[in-house]
Amino acid sequence: MNFPDLKKDLFQSCLAEIDQKADTLRNAMDEAQQSANDYGPPKDRYDSYRTQLLRKRDLFGQQLQKIMEQRNLLEKTDPEKASERVEFGALVITDAQKIFVSVGLGRHFCNDMEFFVISPAVPFYKAMEGKRAGDVFDFRGERIRILQIL
Repeated sequence: MNFPDLKKDLFQSCLAEIDQKADTLRNAMDEAQQSANDYGPPKDRYDSYRTQLLRKRDLFGQQLQKIMEQRNLLEKTDPEKASERVEFGALVITDAQKIFVSVGLGRHFCNDMEFFVISPAVPFYKAMEGKRAGDVFDFRGERIRILQIL
């Protein structure tokens, strides 16, 4: 497989993972809301079960909002664009690992290969930011060579 196709596949795979997480959170919110509705109003002033269910629903809602923000940020990535430097949207192939700079999904598998999908806010990105293919950078005492950037 050529690397430009790999970048497109990785982009689509990341979108699919985010969509799956969003669906899971939506279902959890719906279940918490349904449980609160089924329970009915509080039985007395010390009964906080319904309030706990609604709080749980709200927490899932906050997580869903963060996931959707990640999706919106990821959609700003152009998988067709080849990068010359390590920047947002770049797929960086090093002698140690493959890194996709976009949103913080962590370890991700696509096409039977392991990638690390990282945010530009993490220290690892800061160590390699702006570097080009062939450059070497140090991270936590380890020298890492950038083999290719897409």
